[in-house]
Amino acid sequence: MPPKKGGDGIKPPPIIGRFGTSLKIGIVGLPHVGKSTFFNVLLTNSQASAENFPFCTIDPNESRVPVTDERFDFLCQHHKPASKIPAFPNVVDIAGLVKGAHNGQGLRNAFLSHISACDGIISLYWVSHYPGSKSSFTTY
Repeated sequence: MPPKKGGDGIKPPPIIGRFGTSLKIGIVGLPHVGKSTFFNVLLTNSQASAENFPFCTIDPNESRVPVTDERFDFLCQHHKPASKIPAFPNVVDIAGLVKGAHNGQGLRNAFLSHISACDGIISLYWVSHYPGSKSSFTTY
């Protein structure tokens, strides 16, 4: 059967990802590895609660982070656009995943729904407490 009029018979490529104007990046890791502390250091205008007790972060903390880029500044200086709009991805501090989450411990499926809403993931690890590991702070 010949192709329909107005079409060349070529299918467009599938669209992968989600539609939106802002990038959403989630900070994930086990409890007490410094996710909220990293979030507070990254964002000077936001103070997420970073306490030393389980489930300090229940609802995700979210804030926008300005991305500084010398190339963007150069292009704006060279082309002189009417307005300068730099990149501002959203960074989300997500609660830690605990052992036994599949049995009802911690946030269970809410944890997964918070992660699935993100476009990218920053995974934080704390390795200085493992036997045989050397902390970078004690080597200097």
